Amino acid sequence: MTESLVLLPGFLADGRVFTDQIVDLSRDHALMVAPLKGENLTEMADAVLAVAPPKFAVAGHDLGASVATEILRRAPGRVTRIALISGSAQAEPPNAAAAREPRMVKARTGRFGEVLLEELPSTALYEGPYRNAIRDHWLDMVMEAGLETYLTQSRILQRRPDHQNVLRRARIPALVIGGAADTICPPRRQDFIAQLMPRAEFVLIEKAGHLPMLEAPHTVSRALKTWLEAEAPFVLR
Repeated sequence: MTESLVLLPGFLADGRVFTDQIVDLSRDHALMVAPLKGENLTEMADAVLAVAPPKFAVAGHDLGASVATEILRRAPGRVTRIALISGSAQAEPPNAAAAREPRMVKARTGRFGEVLLEELPSTALYEGPYRNAIRDHWLDMVMEAGLETYLTQSRILQRRPDHQNVLRRARIPALVIGGAADTICPPRRQDFIAQLMPRAEFVLIEKAGHLPMLEAPHTVSRALKTWLEAEAPFVLR
């Protein structure tokens, strides 16, 4: 076994979003999925640190990517590698933060299902034969997470700090994965994140959108495997 890997699911998701990666990587790596628990990003990061190994690689999707970066900020000596999937290094833009308010109001007034279709429109996923099934799988996870989790995580995203300086200082092997069809975290944003980190590789998956772990599972697994097993230096910029 090599170093342990901690997987952090994204907005309203759970470990099922990484099912294929767990199967593909667990033969050679010790894996754990850490649920996102807490009322803010700091609490979420501390909750993961409380259960994670003394040193570990971390991979996060969407909100999980922000938590992964916050973990790196709070405990840089414990993080050996970082992978960010469909994430953001910047604070949420004011217009995007404001747009969350009417969605949260609708969710509170009995229109939760309608709101979820706005949170992940089908256009944010690759237009392949399994797009609707993948979206439905995400919706199943979200409905189990429930309204209160939706409201809490929406507020956390609204108040997400700018993490650019954290990533600029990172000298560990880093991986950024994005989907070419992602309209929530578009490829240009993913490339920007990779450019921030001196030892990062950017993997753009053409036939994927905002959920590349489900849309192109084996491609994501291969990228993670290469990142986990590469000797330093990984990529120099």
